[in-house]
Amino acid sequence: MNLALDMMGGDFAPLEAVKGLLLYLQQQGKGTVYCIGDENQVQALLNEHAVPKERVVLVHTTEVIGYHEHPTKALKDKPGSSIGKGFQLLASGKADAFISAGNTGAMLVASMFFLKPLEGVLRPTIATVVPKIGGTTGILLDVGLNVDCKPQHLDQFGLLGSLYAQTILGINNPSVGLLNVGEEEGKGNILCKETYPLLKENSRLNFIGNVEGRDIFSNGGADVTVCDGFTGNVVLKLGESIYDVVKSRNIHNDEFMHRFAYENYGGTPVLGVSKPVVIGHGISNDIAFCNMLSLAEKMVETDLCGKIRVAFQSTASPA
Repeated sequence: MNLALDMMGGDFAPLEAVKGLLLYLQQQGKGTVYCIGDENQVQALLNEHAVPKERVVLVHTTEVIGYHEHPTKALKDKPGSSIGKGFQLLASGKADAFISAGNTGAMLVASMFFLKPLEGVLRPTIATVVPKIGGTTGILLDVGLNVDCKPQHLDQFGLLGSLYAQTILGINNPSVGLLNVGEEEGKGNILCKETYPLLKENSRLNFIGNVEGRDIFSNGGADVTVCDGFTGNVVLKLGESIYDVVKSRNIHNDEFMHRFAYENYGGTPVLGVSKPVVIGHGISNDIAFCNMLSLAEKMVETDLCGKIRVAFQSTASPA
């Protein structure tokens, strides 16, 4: 397989991207990696860290989309940017997946522009892995792509999350819960009240009802927790702050707390588009880049996007 990696995205690029690439290859990564970035900078680092030349293809560009640039305008003004070239490789079939820790907004806009949502998917979504007490993991979605949602969107998030949990995390028949302010049916705001019956009647989901915030990290919660992107992003950032707190108190190596470290999971997949896209944290280090590449490899190997395509073929309907 061919994986495209944005070498210029991230606060510590391209050094951490090169170090992460080397880790990935040392851990028996199967992909040939298209390294997109400034040839002078990237080649020097590849040589310095003795990255196997036969495993990489350098794609030169000096254009980079900054974090504070408007995503749509930047993609239009900088078609030769590292993000723009990555999506061009993906859309043309030269790459099977694209990974970047660059401008998140540009990554999301480009996912919609270059790849389009799969037929039947009303809104692509982004999901994050959450650690649970006891060593297991769960999925939370949406975590920021869709801040305003309709009940039909959350219903589809349940299926997208279930397919991801089953295919990538190996969870058989994953349970699905609706994030709410109470467990009882009928609780919550209008969105939750209207979403609950859709999830309940969806025969393709193992829906267990409402779950509360305290259930997200517990074994008593759901494998897949569904919410709108506004709520999910608040939960995600809260989780990140928990790790910052325990790290400042030097208890971050606790068996459970250590699992809040972002680099353990690499990046966030975009679910519902035609090809694998993984978005990394802006502060990604070498471990994070390595795990992003591994996640992209697994998405390609398991044909997650193909499984989603098949699952949604029968659900195509207007937004």
